[in-house]
Amino acid sequence: MRRGWPVMLAAAGLIVAGCQAGTVKVDAYPTTKDSALDCGGMLRDLPQTVADQPQRMVSGKLAGAWGEPPIILRCGVEKPAALKPTSTCHEIDGVGWLAETQSDGWLFTTIGRKYYASLEVPSDYAPAADALADVADTVARHLPVTRPCA
Repeated sequence: MRRGWPVMLAAAGLIVAGCQAGTVKVDAYPTTKDSALDCGGMLRDLPQTVADQPQRMVSGKLAGAWGEPPIILRCGVEKPAALKPTSTCHEIDGVGWLAETQSDGWLFTTIGRKYYASLEVPSDYAPAADALADVADTVARHLPVTRPCA
């Protein structure tokens, strides 16, 4: 019986190594302590697919990811500098978003929620609104509205 343990441990090690190889590294970003509860609940409740891409393991505690290149959802991010009272609010399935172009796609940040969440959508996943629609229900259930999209 004892001979089986080394084989089982080696197999477990290969499984863990395989999972870690596909892990998306999300850089640390400033968050508030208060956001951990709501963001943690939201991230435990993420959809299995976004823009028809499978969910991936993430190295950060306050993030989720799908596909390759990864679509990355962060929760508890800081208010974007581009967000002004006059900013356009793009509402997708009841969730308001600020849209900013990036060199490789789009960065969307929630508007009017208890905490800011951002969704980075590479240009490979056009139209980006599909990714927003896929995460909207989860965002709406976990990050209460403080000010509706106007």
